This record gives sequence, C-alpha cells and structure tokens, in this order.
Amino acid sequence: MKILVLSDVESKYYWDFFSKDKFEGIDIIVSCGDLNSEYLSFLVTLTNLPVIYVCGNHDYKYEEKPPEGCFCIEDEIFEYKGVRFLGLGGSMLYDGRGIQFTEKEMKSRVRKMRRKIRKAGGFDVLVTHAPAFGINDGTDLPHRGFEAFRELLDTYSPKLFVHGHVHLNYGLKYPREDMYNDTKVVNAYERYIIEI
Repeated sequence: MKILVLSDVESKYYWDFFSKDKFEGIDIIVSCGDLNSEYLSFLVTLTNLPVIYVCGNHDYKYEEKPPEGCFCIEDEIFEYKGVRFLGLGGSMLYDGRGIQFTEKEMKSRVRKMRRKIRKAGGFDVLVTHAPAFGINDGTDLPHRGFEAFRELLDTYSPKLFVHGHVHLNYGLKYPREDMYNDTKVVNAYERYIIEI
C-alpha cells in the first residue's frame, strides 16, 4: 500500500500546483493534523482518494468546520484494503489552548482503545499528531512526545508509526524516517510518501 502522509503545513506542491499525476499509485491520504480543513477537502475532492485524519493541537476549528468528505479516525481503528489505522490526535498539554492532553489523559484514551485493538486483531499503522516520548520528539514541553504512544509501539509493534507536530524546518535535526524496534517511524511534516 502506498500512503501519502501530510502534517502541519499545506504543501504548495499539491495545493498551488495541483496535478492528478502527482497522486498516481497512492492508495490513501493520511493527515497527522494541523492542516486547514479546506486543504483536506480539496485533496479528497480532486484526487478521489480516501483521506483520513487525526486532529493536531491547532485543529479546534474542525469542531465548527470539519474537512468535508474525510474520515476522522480519532480514538478509532479504520481499516482500508486490509490495513488497520489507529488514530490519536492532539499534543502534550502546554498552554491549555487547542487540542492538548496530559500524559495521564492520553494513557486513558489508549486504555479505552484496548478493546477495539483486541477486536481488530491489532493495528498496522499508528497515526498521531505528537511523536512518542524519546522517539524524535523535542525536549521542551510543547514538543515532548507521549509515553502512551511508546507503550503502544512496545506492545503491538505496528509496521508504521506516522506523526507530525515537530516541524522539520525548526532547525533541529529531526529525522524524516527512523526505526523503533520493528516499527518504521515517519515524521509526516508537509508531505511524504511511504510504501508498506
């Protein structure tokens, strides 16, 4: 399966210079959050591909105007062509604005997902906005990852973990791709294509 992942910055490559050829071979589009709802609606309309998303910490406007034609996978397992995507959006609580959670709150969300995970027989792709703690996250509170995500990776060993939030243009050396045990970890900043 060929997956286009997006996060944090609307790509001019797609939005300003759209061409259907750029999506050839893509099976699904996955947003890791902090993207304009119109951008996601634009992509689903013009590509005719499924678009799934989790919310970033700045996506509180989705409550009033969600991306049309897209599937929100917050606290859900979404299956497409035999691939199971588990979604958990938001970031670490740092200023109380937007979609933010404490570590305890995120662990509670994960605990509530356990039954769905068992029922689905696990999951193949973990889709989040924030990174996992200690895996390409920041040292400051706003960009620190969640231990709850690392525990999911340790317990279920999905093929792929995609996240956003830590921008590759911050000047820090966040890798685009990494490995954590048997899981490929990808920072979805702006746009990236992955095959699993």
